[in-house]
Amino acid sequence: MDSAGQSVPVRGLWRDRHGRGMRVAVTGPFLADARSRVETFYVTVAHTAQYLRSLWPAELEGVHFDVANSPLKQVDGEVVPRWHVDSARRRIVLYRLPIQRLSRLHKDDQLHRQMAIEGCVFSAVAELIGKEPWELGSQRFRH
Repeated sequence: MDSAGQSVPVRGLWRDRHGRGMRVAVTGPFLADARSRVETFYVTVAHTAQYLRSLWPAELEGVHFDVANSPLKQVDGEVVPRWHVDSARRRIVLYRLPIQRLSRLHKDDQLHRQMAIEGCVFSAVAELIGKEPWELGSQRFRH
């Protein structure tokens, strides 16, 4: 209320300077994200690759990241590959379906699915540049 006794609207912190609320997804805050698992997979691979390129620019210069649904041919044995590294062509191919469907997550939620994808990207890059996956992270995360 102001000094004349009239109520003054109080603008919440969630409003921008034009008086509008924050933008949210078209589906709203209570519905699932409109992104499909395929789109989420591509975005996660791209962001992880970009992060690793920022940490290892010389080693990852000219490396091309691809996503395929699955390997073209079955490799002998019971293990289905999650990625393929072609060092000569500087190319990494991540296989979406084996990563998404065959990963054994202790909790099947968005965070753990994202971490499984990121882990495969880290492992593939580590194989390409001859390091261990845990050596690829930023120095600030090392003990």
